Amino acid sequence: MKPTWRLLDTGFRTAAENMALDDIILDCRSRDLVPNTLRFLRFHPPAVLIGYHQDVNHEVRFEYIRAHGIDVNRRITGGGAIYFDENTIGWEIIASKDSIKGCNSIESLFEYMCGAPILALNKLGLDAKFRPKNDIEVEGRKISGTGGTEREGAFLFQGTLLTDFDIESMIKSLKIPIVKLKDKEIRSAKQRVTCIKWELGYTPSFDDLKRLLVESFSEVLGVEFEEQGLSEEEIRLLQERLPYFKSEDWLYLDRRAPEESGVLRAVDKSNGGLVEVALTIDRRAKVIKSILITGDFFVTPMKGILDLEAALKFTRYDRENLQKIVEQVFQEKGLEIIGVKPEFIINLITQAVNKTSLEAFGLTLEEANYIHTVNLDSTHPLNQRWDYLLLPYCSKLLSCSYRKEEGCVQCGLCSVGEAYKLGEEAGLIVKTIQSFEHLMDVLKEIKRTGSGYIGCCCEAFFTKHLDELRDAGVPALLMDIDDKTCYELGKEDQAYLGTFEGQTSLKLPTLTKILNAIKSIKCKAP
Repeated sequence: MKPTWRLLDTGFRTAAENMALDDIILDCRSRDLVPNTLRFLRFHPPAVLIGYHQDVNHEVRFEYIRAHGIDVNRRITGGGAIYFDENTIGWEIIASKDSIKGCNSIESLFEYMCGAPILALNKLGLDAKFRPKNDIEVEGRKISGTGGTEREGAFLFQGTLLTDFDIESMIKSLKIPIVKLKDKEIRSAKQRVTCIKWELGYTPSFDDLKRLLVESFSEVLGVEFEEQGLSEEEIRLLQERLPYFKSEDWLYLDRRAPEESGVLRAVDKSNGGLVEVALTIDRRAKVIKSILITGDFFVTPMKGILDLEAALKFTRYDRENLQKIVEQVFQEKGLEIIGVKPEFIINLITQAVNKTSLEAFGLTLEEANYIHTVNLDSTHPLNQRWDYLLLPYCSKLLSCSYRKEEGCVQCGLCSVGEAYKLGEEAGLIVKTIQSFEHLMDVLKEIKRTGSGYIGCCCEAFFTKHLDELRDAGVPALLMDIDDKTCYELGKEDQAYLGTFEGQTSLKLPTLTKILNAIKSIKCKAP
């Protein structure tokens, strides 16, 4: 006889209600107060949901969502920010860990639990497949995202199913991490995401999709479902906890980087997602005063990152001590971050701390945070032969006849002319990069010389193309640029081809300090 699980449909609810219920049902299941459950949830009004470890200010366009009545809330699961409208179906399994056999890692659980929605989509005639780490795709396009967390002896695994899709609202609501676009090798939102309506030409009813999902979960899990409502305890806890899930305390959850001066930042892309650290240090005592680790990664246990941050506070930031603390937390707390190893965290913290070395060249710590390094020792980032300065064409005037050409007449009407002058005075070969393909060709040229290059680009470009920049094997010191970039405006495909029609601005004061330092180093060289 098959075990019987609860089938729970909580209908349309606000983001705060749905997030509170996630917490409550998981809590009740961990205390054996409710049975294993398959839950269906929907949202009204539409909502932006950020991952548990994300900084909401980095992910959400508040001006747009407030003007359009869109909720925003924080999930109890990790991962990235998502847009959830009335056409999106949410499903969740909340169950005891011992009810699922043979899944001894987060990765294996993700793949196993995705089997049911994949089966449901197959029954609709769609060739759905699992795509690591946590997506379901049809013909290479994402149709469902998933995530999970655990609490004591229970776990929650959740997913979405896109029936129809409002791309415009999604793009305008989220500060989309452009690195994700690169990971899926696409150029626009429609090329990376699909929905049932686009695939079938019509939208099945919610009841039909729900029935298919229930059947499929029954087959995959080997259980039967009995429709029930919320228990009295769950209803009581919802009334008790809802105010907290509506509050800014929950929305921000101390995931905001400190605003004070002296904050050191570093960002890098791991196999498990984007990871950013922001920390403050006491240089006299050589200790970390505060640290925040954010990103779109998945972690178990849910508060493992908070444990890691707590363990790192007021500890020495030398590499030996960092390694001891980080590895100890991973081991003792059972911390598991998909695609992120302890060494990655240690390297990222060290990279942030080492930005203090740039003060020797006149940079403030704020300016040091504009700097990213590739294929360099972050301890001594300028100890390198520098022969090239690479500038983006998008910083030239729209009307400039040299915008799509090499060179600059140094007319003084944009920041590029001054950069050309400074670069030449520092003895560098200055080039305007016209497209990504042009950049790759120039890097091959630089590699043959055995030198490195100073470059100017936005952080989105840096994170998106970090793998290619590393693979090029050329030492690089890259500096952020100002104003709206192609990535913020959703025109990264134009930039790739060299057709972006917008103007950015170089950070000339910071660039001047770097180039003066290089000039000084060259003068001292034998």
